[in-house]
Amino acid sequence: MPATPRISFEFFPPQTLDASFRLWETVQALAPLQPSFVSVTYGAGGATRTLTHEAVTTIGRNYGLTVAAHLTCVDATKTETLAIAEAYAAAGVTEIVALRGDAPKGAQRFTPHPLGFANSVELVDKLAKTGKFKIRVAAYPEPHPDANGSTTDVTWLKRKIDAGASSAITQFFFDADTFFRFRDACAAAGITAPIIPGILPITSWDGAKKFAARCGTSVPARLDEAFATAARDGRAELLALAQCTALCDKLLQGGVEDLHFYTLNRPDLTRDVVRALGIQPAIQLEKVA
Repeated sequence: MPATPRISFEFFPPQTLDASFRLWETVQALAPLQPSFVSVTYGAGGATRTLTHEAVTTIGRNYGLTVAAHLTCVDATKTETLAIAEAYAAAGVTEIVALRGDAPKGAQRFTPHPLGFANSVELVDKLAKTGKFKIRVAAYPEPHPDANGSTTDVTWLKRKIDAGASSAITQFFFDADTFFRFRDACAAAGITAPIIPGILPITSWDGAKKFAARCGTSVPARLDEAFATAARDGRAELLALAQCTALCDKLLQGGVEDLHFYTLNRPDLTRDVVRALGIQPAIQLEKVA
């Protein structure tokens, strides 16, 4: 039986009052599971820049969690991006997830700001030189939509690690063997930094497929058929719990020690999966006022 894994969670900042309540209910539900860290996303083009900062600092202050703030290269100068990082440092934030970022809404592809960072490697390099942050980066077990070949993602990950990143979090996937093949390719390329698999608990199969199409994640036909049948039988929630738990278990059996859950600010399934893996809440926290 594999050891109990370290876990972490991703949240996104709210843009409406209802979404704000949902975020804090999610943090409230998952914080007692004692994640090693949590991350907060950053909207394309800086769309949630202020909201991300507020969520990061509030979560850290009120729940005592280690929070990694997402930071991207999109639609900002180098000076503006580094100023955001400095503001995080001043607020006591010590971890950053450094990303190139997706194209802004309405754009087909990422285009660097004329005075901005051209890619995540440049961003990681500058952040590392400040000496103020533990830097995490993204990894892609299946080809990134902008990748030029099957080995491009491994090459880029090595460049990011060499620039100063200490670990990577993968895009989600539906088959554990996809992760294992990528991990082996990274090891063969000389990457020794931890690669944490990203897990997407499926709260909506249609939504998960749309998300997969955007980020290049392949959808196994067997899984599509299983969810179609489960939906007809009213067993979609049960299948989602079984599928996610089985995926995590296979990863743990394969030597994985950390799991990062993309919660989509919906805590119930993530909490149930984590508990099924043997992790129980330590305490029940008071809600944020």
